[in-house]
Amino acid sequence: MEHASKVRTCFWFEKGGHAAAQEYVTFMPDSKIEAVRENGQPDDPMVVEFTLAGAPMMILTAGPHHKLTPAASISVLTEDQDETDRIWATLTAKGGEAGRCGWIVDRFGVSWQIVPKRMPDLLASEDPGVVSRVSEAMMQMEKIDIAALEAAAAKEPTHG
Repeated sequence: MEHASKVRTCFWFEKGGHAAAQEYVTFMPDSKIEAVRENGQPDDPMVVEFTLAGAPMMILTAGPHHKLTPAASISVLTEDQDETDRIWATLTAKGGEAGRCGWIVDRFGVSWQIVPKRMPDLLASEDPGVVSRVSEAMMQMEKIDIAALEAAAAKEPTHG
């Protein structure tokens, strides 16, 4: 048996892991199902190895012993607002739940962070006022709005 990657992130699912992997590979380029190991469960295979935007992943469907948690999430660095909007809409569809500051829990229970490239650039500014204003604006958002972050960065500080 050939193994595509030495290291891969694994998510433990109670059920539905194959369906999740099949959905995930549809909305990001350089994504595909690599291997499915049924282990006697053709309707819900035990192991699905896949690549998500070039990153090796695996879902282990093995029952209720461990629960998914936001302590492990998939972070997606998006190119622009269009990509941010498209991925956000895909992950919140069919029962996904939007969180604050770019976080989503999809309908399968996996946590995601959808981060436009512009956000970490603004948060890395050498100007502490820009960092503060951008951070404050981000904390008010669910889906990250790049134009709103840039407006916060450009805002002149008020002096009292």
